[in-house]
Amino acid sequence: MAKIYPFSAIRPKKGLEDRIAALPYDVYIRKEAKDEVLREPMSFLKIDRAETQFEQPIDLYDEKVYQKAHDTLWEMVAQGDFIKEDQDCYYIYELIMNGRSQSGIVAKSGVDDYLSGVIKKHENTREEKELDRIRHVDVCDAQTGPIFLAYRSRQAINDLVERVKSGEPLYSFTSPDAVTHKVWKVDADADILCLKEQFAAVEDIYIADGHHRCASAVKVSMKRRGENPDYTGEEEYNYFLSVLFPDDQLMIMDYNRVVKDLNGYTQESLIDALKESFSVEDIEADTADEEERREMLRPKKKGEIAMYLGGKWYRLTAAEAIKSTDPVDGLDVALLQKHVLCPLLGIEDPKTDKRIDFVGGIRGLKELERRVQEDCAVAFAMYPTSIGELFAVADNGQLMPPKSTWFEPKLRSGLFIHSLT
Repeated sequence: MAKIYPFSAIRPKKGLEDRIAALPYDVYIRKEAKDEVLREPMSFLKIDRAETQFEQPIDLYDEKVYQKAHDTLWEMVAQGDFIKEDQDCYYIYELIMNGRSQSGIVAKSGVDDYLSGVIKKHENTREEKELDRIRHVDVCDAQTGPIFLAYRSRQAINDLVERVKSGEPLYSFTSPDAVTHKVWKVDADADILCLKEQFAAVEDIYIADGHHRCASAVKVSMKRRGENPDYTGEEEYNYFLSVLFPDDQLMIMDYNRVVKDLNGYTQESLIDALKESFSVEDIEADTADEEERREMLRPKKKGEIAMYLGGKWYRLTAAEAIKSTDPVDGLDVALLQKHVLCPLLGIEDPKTDKRIDFVGGIRGLKELERRVQEDCAVAFAMYPTSIGELFAVADNGQLMPPKSTWFEPKLRSGLFIHSLT
């Protein structure tokens, strides 16, 4: 029985939502975050990345940074930039990108569901990234970034969502990256009861994106439970901010790899070595339009990888002998790691090796070509991992290789805040 409950959100004052809403804190490098806050002083990044508010460079993990985040958040609440909902409710959050729509339910999800495995993960987390968000959540006394969850689509929820969306939205704006964001409030008693009951019947919920934010929220909850032995389980710190999407509306993009050098291989000898596990063929796209050309070069099916080497694109097709029915070993990113990156290019641990970098599919094949021309030797464009593969890995209690999935569009931070008290 999943505990997916309504809550009294802190949210932007009407008219400020488009200025406050910001991409997740971890998609920016430090300079990009600073530039964004200079561009838009109301951006929620000034809370999620409070180091941007200091004139002189400061350690990202200095206690002053977390205190600044706390002070800024609650000052904005006090002066009315944010308002506190006067009742518990759900929200519908729709994102439209390139004409494609996905609508999720904004709610608070139970920490105990994460601990018991009702809410499943498919990635490991890194302690240093957890510690940052633990301190941010604990000092701010609020969760500021939603966790992106997925569940197997249910018609009753879909029907309710479409009915509510026929009304006037609470917010509607288009962000600078051309994604349209719309929000509706679900506050009718019958609708709240329906959503509670429908989610209570969902057996499995999956973290799609936000593993570090989720793990950090859970650890703050456990910390506060330890500090309050009389806790009942109903305190707000026993829940975390989430947006839940049906699986059939989600899009996972490719998550690609670039490598700094060829580990002693020449271009010709690397291609020869690849032929032990893949068929290798030159690929060209007969069109003068650059965007169309790159789209034609993308892998078209599972088991295909596009490689950019020496100014040329090649199609690598996995041999039947290296394919696997195991949920993890059968992933294309796992095939690349096991049969190319590790044995040939010497990338034993892609989480720590400085010779490899990862490029989200949103940047396109043009970015892979640029990286090879500027600072890398070879690039690999992947066929996207499917939501079904993600579910299969999580259901089997396994973990994906790092950087296996890239979800678009990204949820905005600052539209919904969950206070822990």
